[in-house]
Amino acid sequence: MQKLMETEKAFSLLKKRSIPCAEWKIAKNEKSAVAAAKKIGFPVVLKVSSKKIVHKSDIGGVIANLENEGEVAGAFNEIIRNAKKVRVKPEGVLVQKMHPGTEVIIGMKKDPQFGPVVLFGLGGIFVEIMRDVSMRISPLTKNDCIEMIKEIKGSKILLGARGKKPANTEALVKILMAVSSIGMKNKKIMEMDLNPVMVDEKSASVVDARIITEK
Repeated sequence: MQKLMETEKAFSLLKKRSIPCAEWKIAKNEKSAVAAAKKIGFPVVLKVSSKKIVHKSDIGGVIANLENEGEVAGAFNEIIRNAKKVRVKPEGVLVQKMHPGTEVIIGMKKDPQFGPVVLFGLGGIFVEIMRDVSMRISPLTKNDCIEMIKEIKGSKILLGARGKKPANTEALVKILMAVSSIGMKNKKIMEMDLNPVMVDEKSASVVDARIITEK
């Protein structure tokens, strides 16, 4: 049997493995959400934190581009209401710094025959619409990671298209290798879905993480 890891624990695990994540804090009430947003710095995004909710956006559990205290307070209460509509009492609401850049997905899934398989592609809505991904069996080398980035059709977006600055592919390589390592070393983690990972010319940061473990 498998279970979904709580959002806070998922980000904590990534941080321990030196995988960069957009700055975040868990808020238990409206007041702490506003305080967290002020400390992190606007704009922020709020996300429901619950191991019972797999797809946060589907239930109205994600509200982005919040620019001030009033918007954060309103968003916190709206997310709690939306969670109650699907009969879920969330562990809290994640307050997170908005990160600029291009959305990519980095994932890992344990295959019964081949073991950990790592996936890379354009993230967000693109991964479902375009299905433009590359995959490799772990363990990955640096060259494997570079090839994965270059071989997707959308690589031109990352490598600099129409005058856009090239994304920091070295930062993506480090995350890919770290995910591969987690898949090899952590026997309980069955699946990881880091989507989106926001990457620009300076850095790459995980913005959302879904980790499934074996009970």
